[in-house]
Amino acid sequence: MDDRLRYLASHIRLVLTDVDGVLTDGGVYYGPEGEVMKRFSIRDGMGVERLRAVGVDVGIVTGENSPSVVRRAEKLNISLIVLGCKDKSAKLDEIMEEHGYGEEEIAYIGDDVNDLEVMKRVGLPATPADGLPQILEIAAYICTKPGGYGAFREFVEMVIEAKS
Repeated sequence: MDDRLRYLASHIRLVLTDVDGVLTDGGVYYGPEGEVMKRFSIRDGMGVERLRAVGVDVGIVTGENSPSVVRRAEKLNISLIVLGCKDKSAKLDEIMEEHGYGEEEIAYIGDDVNDLEVMKRVGLPATPADGLPQILEIAAYICTKPGGYGAFREFVEMVIEAKS
């Protein structure tokens, strides 16, 4: 890890994550009743626990309204969860005001164009290896792993290392 990345990561107090394409591989199974399931990595879940152990909070901000995401957040004891968010940058303002974070204290990992504006603002923007080209261009950290297959865990381990 280079000195700039270590510096940025060492100041992080909150990691925000998108869901589809980051915590999942972007796929979803549908049945006659709609969404049936999404696949989440258990290792990413351990990353949430490890972040908490070094004093870093975790939140989910997603454009989807998915019961699967709510269940996963409950399992991981993530109380900062925003569903159906169409303007993630505006939501960032609300989160900072409500919780007292500065932009430089927030990391965000996203993969698609709806993550672009919020990623331009936070102290540490990141993306899975398979993020869209526009996202890859602005990410300070690009994971070696794709979304849904350990990208979140890889990213948070880097943050944990920087804070140690």
